Amino acid sequence: MSPPMSSERDKGDQPVDRMMDDWGLSNHDLVDASPEQLTHKQVQRARKGRVLTLAMMQKMARSLNIAVWYRLTKEEREQYFEYLHRHLFNYAKGYDEAFDDPNKELMAAVKGRDGKIISREA
Repeated sequence: MSPPMSSERDKGDQPVDRMMDDWGLSNHDLVDASPEQLTHKQVQRARKGRVLTLAMMQKMARSLNIAVWYRLTKEEREQYFEYLHRHLFNYAKGYDEAFDDPNKELMAAVKGRDGKIISREA
């Protein structure tokens, strides 16, 4: 039997979890794309709602943006809206539950390509 969730430190599945699914990204994709030291365990904790520090939330946002960036064509990159930590975590200051993701069309295009990496260059 698992211990009860502590609502102070565990906030349940986060918007970043759904967003990664919508983009077709795995935990490994973020770890692989990140230029910083990011572990699979950190990504999993972020997705499942373990409360992170501001620095870690920002690292997750940067890693997500880079992982998505690698999957976009040059033209798509010009349209891409970069996510901030407040778009990924429902406990972050400035989080807006009514946020309408401006990247919906790009998500569909990327997922249709099976998440293939286009280029790791800017």
